[in-house]
Amino acid sequence: MLNRIKSVYLYIRENGIVTTSQLAEEFGITDRTVQRDLTILEYNGLVDSPNRGKWTTTEKKVKIS
Repeated sequence: MLNRIKSVYLYIRENGIVTTSQLAEEFGITDRTVQRDLTILEYNGLVDSPNRGKWTTTEKKVKIS
Protein backbone atom coordinates (compact mmCIF):
# COMPACT_ATOMS: atom_id res chain seq x y z
CA MET A 1 0.00 0.00 0.00
CA LEU A 2 2.79 2.44 0.86
CA ASN A 3 4.34 1.99 -2.58
CA ARG A 4 0.98 2.73 -4.20
CA ILE A 5 0.52 5.91 -2.16
CA LYS A 6 4.03 7.01 -3.11
CA SER A 7 3.24 6.26 -6.77
CA VAL A 8 0.00 8.25 -6.56
CA TYR A 9 1.88 11.22 -5.11
CA LEU A 10 4.56 11.06 -7.81
CA TYR A 11 1.92 10.77 -10.54
CA ILE A 12 0.15 13.90 -9.27
CA ARG A 13 3.46 15.76 -8.99
CA GLU A 14 4.40 14.88 -12.58
CA ASN A 15 0.99 15.56 -14.14
CA GLY A 16 -0.19 18.64 -12.25
CA ILE A 17 -3.90 18.70 -11.53
CA VAL A 18 -5.54 15.28 -11.81
CA THR A 19 -8.97 13.89 -10.97
CA THR A 20 -9.82 11.02 -8.69
CA SER A 21 -11.13 9.10 -11.70
CA GLN A 22 -7.87 9.61 -13.62
CA LEU A 23 -5.93 8.17 -10.69
CA ALA A 24 -8.28 5.19 -10.36
CA GLU A 25 -7.90 4.42 -14.06
CA GLU A 26 -4.13 4.90 -14.08
CA PHE A 27 -3.54 2.58 -11.10
CA GLY A 28 -6.35 0.09 -11.77
CA ILE A 29 -8.03 0.68 -8.41
CA THR A 30 -11.45 1.89 -7.30
CA ASP A 31 -12.35 5.53 -6.70
CA ARG A 32 -12.81 4.67 -3.02
CA THR A 33 -9.27 3.27 -2.74
CA VAL A 34 -7.89 6.37 -4.46
CA GLN A 35 -9.84 8.53 -2.01
CA ARG A 36 -8.30 6.68 0.95
CA ASP A 37 -4.81 7.18 -0.48
CA LEU A 38 -5.49 10.88 -1.11
CA THR A 39 -6.79 11.30 2.43
CA ILE A 40 -3.47 10.00 3.76
CA LEU A 41 -1.51 12.31 1.45
CA GLU A 42 -3.73 15.27 2.36
CA TYR A 43 -3.39 14.56 6.10
CA ASN A 44 0.39 14.72 5.67
CA GLY A 45 0.16 18.01 3.77
CA LEU A 46 1.40 16.61 0.46
CA VAL A 47 -1.68 17.11 -1.73
CA ASP A 48 -4.60 19.52 -1.81
CA SER A 49 -7.94 19.64 -3.58
CA PRO A 50 -8.56 23.26 -4.62
CA ASN A 51 -11.56 22.13 -6.69
CA ARG A 52 -13.79 19.26 -5.74
CA GLY A 53 -12.41 16.03 -7.18
CA LYS A 54 -9.25 17.63 -8.60
CA TRP A 55 -5.93 17.15 -6.85
CA THR A 56 -2.54 18.81 -6.95
CA THR A 57 0.62 18.65 -4.85
CA THR A 58 1.45 21.25 -2.22
CA GLU A 59 4.68 23.20 -1.78
CA LYS A 60 5.72 20.96 1.12
CA LYS A 61 9.15 19.45 0.54
CA VAL A 62 9.33 15.67 0.62
CA LYS A 63 12.31 13.36 0.33
CA ILE A 64 11.61 10.46 -2.02
CA SER A 65 13.78 7.40 -1.54
